[in-house]
Amino acid sequence: MVAADTSWILVASALVLLMTLPGLALFYAGLVQAKNILSVLMHCMAIACVASILWVVAGYSLAFTPGNAWLGDFSRFGLAGLERDGLSGTIPESLWIMFQMTFAVITPALMVGAFVERIKFSAVLIISGAWLMLVYVPVTHWVWGGGWLAQMGVIDFAGGIVVHVTAGVSAAVIAVALGPRDGFPKNVRPPHAPWMVMVGACLLWVGWFGFNGGSAVAADGNASMAILVTHLSAATASLVWMVIEWVRFGKPSIVGIVTGTIAGLATITPASGSVGPVGGIVLGFVGGAVCFYAVDLVKHRFKIDDSLDVLAVHGIGGATGTLLVALLLAFGPGAVGYAEGQSAFGQLGVQFVGVAATAIWSLLVTLILVWLTKKLVGLRVDQDAETSGLDLMVHGETGYRH
Repeated sequence: MVAADTSWILVASALVLLMTLPGLALFYAGLVQAKNILSVLMHCMAIACVASILWVVAGYSLAFTPGNAWLGDFSRFGLAGLERDGLSGTIPESLWIMFQMTFAVITPALMVGAFVERIKFSAVLIISGAWLMLVYVPVTHWVWGGGWLAQMGVIDFAGGIVVHVTAGVSAAVIAVALGPRDGFPKNVRPPHAPWMVMVGACLLWVGWFGFNGGSAVAADGNASMAILVTHLSAATASLVWMVIEWVRFGKPSIVGIVTGTIAGLATITPASGSVGPVGGIVLGFVGGAVCFYAVDLVKHRFKIDDSLDVLAVHGIGGATGTLLVALLLAFGPGAVGYAEGQSAFGQLGVQFVGVAATAIWSLLVTLILVWLTKKLVGLRVDQDAETSGLDLMVHGETGYRH
């Protein structure tokens, strides 16, 4: 065991959990109407608990045991064989399990943003748990567990494919199945607490240092560079989003600038272990612009009420970074360069296969899960609950006292 590596991943694990609880929870909660704030917080909290238990029972085993090219095996079912002093590389295996668990927690929680204010709580629990095991776990094995995409040489340092493409595509499927909120798209109420959105986004920004920097699984130069480029991408995308919004609408908003922050963070995620500072700035610039226009495309051209822009920001951002890393591997100081015998266009082809295969798998499996959930418990709350708010009608509480 290397003490420095262990210390860093202990911190990184806490930072990544902070991204969901309370970072993502506050970010999403501020974006909805006041009558639905607790429902969003409840979704994030419950998903974190469900994902944690499923990860220990079977998720870790299926994701990280050798198995075959498509899925691991059950040899570590219930963490069988785990020893207190057992190692995974230079850190305790128990810590590696915990670090990866925090990724398993945040990924289904990201999807909450697509279906807020209108979904049944029972449907959230069923879809999130089944989705974790049938979408997230297999893709994790493909990319990080030695599966077929890893064997092809796909680059996804911290989750552009594993986290953002899976969640973005599946979130859009659920949003379409649910149908739009009343008044969509022109008469949807604005965020009830922009200050809360900013606080949540800042917690996500700081937590992302553990997300990307921790993926080096060592206290070294790779972790340091990952944190540097992550910060530069977030800062650049924030400014890009702010400027576009300012020019287009005449006023820069706090919700706009922090949405740009998340776009920059999602875009740099797959590339954070490969590019240098210049690449980080380029990815932030491109990610901020692409995700801004993707929001408009999804909501106004395709008429999909992906309420909090999970597909446009996370899905498109993650895919953009995953593809562009192929062109930035040798761009500027600090970039790692290409693998021996590989070229920019050869790597781009590998990256495209990774994005496309993951998107198709996420789409098909989520369609099946939505259909089954609809048969079991239904998807959407009734009109009275939607009008009165999910906080009171579903959870028997209210977020604010007047």
